[in-house]
Amino acid sequence: MTRETEKRGGAQLPSTTRVLAQLTRPVLRALPVRALVATAAVALLIAALPRLLSDEPDQWSALVALRAAALTFALGLAFVLDDPTRDLTSSVPTRRVFRTTLRVALVAPFAAAWWTAAVLLIPSKIRPPVGDMTLEAAAAAVLSLAAAAAALRFTAEPEPGQRVAAGFLVVALVSPLALPYDWGMYVSPAEKQWGVGHDHWAMVLVGAGLVWAACGPEPVKRRRLIPTRSAGSGLSGV
Repeated sequence: MTRETEKRGGAQLPSTTRVLAQLTRPVLRALPVRALVATAAVALLIAALPRLLSDEPDQWSALVALRAAALTFALGLAFVLDDPTRDLTSSVPTRRVFRTTLRVALVAPFAAAWWTAAVLLIPSKIRPPVGDMTLEAAAAAVLSLAAAAAALRFTAEPEPGQRVAAGFLVVALVSPLALPYDWGMYVSPAEKQWGVGHDHWAMVLVGAGLVWAACGPEPVKRRRLIPTRSAGSGLSGV
């Protein structure tokens, strides 16, 4: 094969940039915009409650409001990987890891803008440490996406977002009561467990990211336990 032939063959292969450009529009149309916008709006309303309900809000109410807002938005992220056309897209040449990563990449600027607005709604004098709260919000978001990816990996359901969001909500409501207080994951900034708690939040973020990466590939096809009889294998001659 000559160099010219190699160049022609390479030019015919779709580059990553070309595939990305072709997929961006249909993936953008398939995003659950209503769920994301609804949860984002409710979350911003929750973040604004300290301002709306009191002329002099305290630090604890601001902390609870910001954590509740992060949880609410994470519930909306559970729908990001829903794919009503999963039976059709499972056979396309583009890998599912690439498609799901593109979905999250398209949502990321919206999520960043939403989190900035939520933080700014908290009065500056009672605002919790922004870096630590961003870590909590990121851990909740990635954990929600990891749960959605796991649902796609181990089930054939095309839209598991509703069940994932329900399960995520239950876990989020139970964990403050179930986790040891010494872990410090739900304490206030004034308590000494604050730093240890955010070490645990970082571990949650890393663990959720690893689960998400592990569940990214296409589901493995189940092997049939009972072999099927081929058309030509009969009991002829009996």
